[in-house]
Amino acid sequence: MAASAIRIEGLSKRYRIGTKVHDHDRLTEAMWEGLKRPFRRNGREEPATDGVSSFWALEDVSLEVQQGDVLGVVGRNGAGKTTLLKILSRVTEPTRGTAELNGHVSALLEVGTGFHPELTGRENIFLNGGILGMSRSEIKSKFEEIVDFAEIERFIDTPVKRYSSGMFVRLAFAVAAHLEPEVLIIDEVLAVGDVNFQRKCLGKMEDVAQSGRTVLFVSHNTGAIAELCTRAILLEGGRKIADGKVPDVLNEYARVMGRLGSQLAELEADSTLAATAREVEVRAPDGERKASFDLSEPIEIAVRFEVHERIRGYQLTLGISRNAVRLIHTFDTDAMDETPVRDPGVYEAIYRIPPMFLKAGMYTLDLGTGTPEKHMQQFDGVASFEIDERTMNTHAKGYRQDRPGHLIGVGSWTTERLA
Repeated sequence: MAASAIRIEGLSKRYRIGTKVHDHDRLTEAMWEGLKRPFRRNGREEPATDGVSSFWALEDVSLEVQQGDVLGVVGRNGAGKTTLLKILSRVTEPTRGTAELNGHVSALLEVGTGFHPELTGRENIFLNGGILGMSRSEIKSKFEEIVDFAEIERFIDTPVKRYSSGMFVRLAFAVAAHLEPEVLIIDEVLAVGDVNFQRKCLGKMEDVAQSGRTVLFVSHNTGAIAELCTRAILLEGGRKIADGKVPDVLNEYARVMGRLGSQLAELEADSTLAATAREVEVRAPDGERKASFDLSEPIEIAVRFEVHERIRGYQLTLGISRNAVRLIHTFDTDAMDETPVRDPGVYEAIYRIPPMFLKAGMYTLDLGTGTPEKHMQQFDGVASFEIDERTMNTHAKGYRQDRPGHLIGVGSWTTERLA
């Protein structure tokens, strides 16, 4: 059985928030807190008082990671992912619990953490390597490889404060990944940089993992986690709620996101109108209400409305926006040659979005009702849904989430050799 690289037991982190701050009391308060700490039971801090409240960013997380594991950590914003990595990287201390790591740890939590802006790239490589516990001879043996990977040879003796963001992140990742740590911790570094650099990062992480070292990888690109990781955990509200095979954990992540989103909007009906909208529902084709979808999944938007008296030309207007950009503006009558005549009753209109059409991201829905002659109702931001990159790695694709554009399925490419 492989040796344990990381062992966590009951790990918790509490942050205090509030408004009561007296600058002249800070030193005294800090000293008093230090004196009180040994007398607290089980290491848990006392409830905050006097206008100061608190929250647990992590609570009672236990985990064991074997040497050679590539562990993906997923969860929505605020779930506790970065707090966990900061504790493991010794950036912050836990409120209670223990975290034991065996071997050198190399962490890339934020681009350039541990770099001094006034020092050159060369000097920062040696500084950062020393912080990571490497000897000068070890750093020298890897120096040329680091510079080559980062592609900054011309600027190696330039202060890093003059580097572009791309140069900065290339050097930061190169240092963290090339100094042969037993444990490599990475938080969202692949969200920065161009596609070629990201491909190099993925390749390097694969090399690190195949060499028997341990990797902890946090990313919102679940396609990359599916490709790289041998195991995953899901954090929600500071607690670990899933741990196991990557597909199983990512499916649970999708279910959590679906429960959190706006899946059913009950509208304020207007009985004075001849017809009125009542509900908007976001769902899968099988009828399951969802707020989180994979790129490869179809989506249905169902609008229920009630006709009170016979009406000609009643139409629904559906608008779909991403990042405040209106992408789709459609009537439920677009496929009809003539405007319909609708008798009293309850109706459901369904707009279907095919898979691989909208890019990953958060989408909002606007709904309007009326006839060609009269606008009747308007509901802006009535519902929302998210499309995620769970089942595929989009780093080398033109439709990756952070690239320009909003649609995938527009047009097609063919390439032929002409000579």
